[in-house]
Amino acid sequence: MARYDAVVVGAGPNGLAAAIELARSGFSVKVFEARNKVGGGAASEALTLPGFVHDVCSAIHPLAAASPFFNSLPLMDHGLQWVHPEAALAHPFDDGTAALVTGSIAATAATIAPDAKTYVRLMDPLVDDCDAIFDDILRPLRIPSHIATLRFGARAIRSARGLILDMFAGGRARALFAGAAAHGMLSLERAGTAAFGLVLLMLGHRTGWPIPAGGAQAISDALAAHLISLGGTVETGARIDDMGQLPDTQATLFDVTPRQLLRIAGTHLPTGYRKRLHKYRYGPGVFKMDWALSEPIPWKVQECKAAGTLHLGGGWEEIARSEREVEQGRVPESPFVLVAQQSLFDRKRAPAGKHTGWAYCHVPNGSETDMTEAIESQIERFAPGFKDIIVGRSSMNSTDMERHNPNYVGGDINGGMQHLGQVFFRPVASLDPYHTGAENLYLCSSSTPPGGGVHGMCGFHAARSVLRRLGR
Repeated sequence: MARYDAVVVGAGPNGLAAAIELARSGFSVKVFEARNKVGGGAASEALTLPGFVHDVCSAIHPLAAASPFFNSLPLMDHGLQWVHPEAALAHPFDDGTAALVTGSIAATAATIAPDAKTYVRLMDPLVDDCDAIFDDILRPLRIPSHIATLRFGARAIRSARGLILDMFAGGRARALFAGAAAHGMLSLERAGTAAFGLVLLMLGHRTGWPIPAGGAQAISDALAAHLISLGGTVETGARIDDMGQLPDTQATLFDVTPRQLLRIAGTHLPTGYRKRLHKYRYGPGVFKMDWALSEPIPWKVQECKAAGTLHLGGGWEEIARSEREVEQGRVPESPFVLVAQQSLFDRKRAPAGKHTGWAYCHVPNGSETDMTEAIESQIERFAPGFKDIIVGRSSMNSTDMERHNPNYVGGDINGGMQHLGQVFFRPVASLDPYHTGAENLYLCSSSTPPGGGVHGMCGFHAARSVLRRLGR
């Protein structure tokens, strides 16, 4: 087999990011991908009917648009285009109104009276300091470089429930924040869950929650094309089950979770490191649905048609209960549902006059419970007539998600539970969380800091670890 300076196992956004950073530093790099195309969690397929393009996992990409690493690359030269809905997020209520997150903090605040002034006071300084804060939080744990990050951290380390009850008097603001915080896939009573709400709302005002034109696959295809332009190589349909399948190299990077790393390279890892990996915890799973629709989703609230993403769960207590039940291992009767309606803004997604729908809810890890009726009923609650416009549907339970992408262990799309300890110390507590302790083996997946999301920063930092250790 040909020799390369580095090889990467897995062509998800983090694996491709690691390969790109190494390639632009002069390394010869080859990426091996088990599936027949690149992408991992950022992929698109025809899941329902011909002509309908659906995102298999990630659909809305605020972190990708804000990623310092992605923004340093000429991805637009390789076909990536961002589509920005008028509103990042809509949160409808049973009374026929909705909270709406747009680029304007003031306009957003106006939809969540009586907490408008409180919301402005909370978000204004965070959005002003967004670049500095993201410079710190998208890195492995270290002393913050910016005083703004310390101010952010004082609020972010709190539970979402605590921040909601202390800061907001009205149900609309509480529900809006709870829905954003629930992206962390943790009980909102957990310390640190406020961070997810703050980050996503900051991004909603700063960069928006954009959609990649043509599907999430466009992100991965652009990354792969840029890697190839730098001289890198990508081999798809190449499943790696054993280290003996890989060529000799100075560094091997794995865009996999600890479970797959142990299976592929376990005997090559230090004993202590292996024992710690076995203690790594995975979080809740997801039940994912896609629809081919005869027309746009018929939301009761017209403003919902301006948003790319919708949070369905009514008041904050209902959302908190749903997330608490999931973490306790119970399937919620009334799940918090996240919906995307990409085809309203991207006509490449469906045949003329038709539309797509995308949604998921959280379930216990490994759950095979069919949530179709629960999800569709939650949408029908806020969009009467939704069930009547469905012409095709696809669903994947947590086991199906893992079957599609082994990194989604038990349906966990974040590469591991994101509670406080495991966000900062993933996969193990280490000064260099990307190096496995074996001389030339590295982990570059979302099981390393800064964790889940399509941003490539895990891969970038892993590549920088390689370069430091090799003196390059």
